[in-house]
Amino acid sequence: MNDHTLAGRTLRWTFESGPTAGKTYEHVFGDETVAFREADGKFNDVKPKYSSFEVAPSTHLVSYLSPESGFTLTIAVNFETGRIYGFASNDKQWFPVYGTNETVR
Repeated sequence: MNDHTLAGRTLRWTFESGPTAGKTYEHVFGDETVAFREADGKFNDVKPKYSSFEVAPSTHLVSYLSPESGFTLTIAVNFETGRIYGFASNDKQWFPVYGTNETVR
């Protein structure tokens, strides 16, 4: 089973809920790590490891832990509808999140 199904893709997620509501983040998925940044910002210094799986046609589940913020983000990306749904959590907080996906490449 391939656990890096998003490798080579660049996705922009705009969150409508959770701790980053109203913000857009660009994610560049590599073979094992993901670089991300707030739109028009600087990419994070540390590229965390991620995993992703195609769980249904055109739907991928992706998760990574950001060492800088301490949050784990787990998102289901539906490429047909352009919607994202998931959870952001750390050792003290948990948030359901949803928003939109734009595929850059």
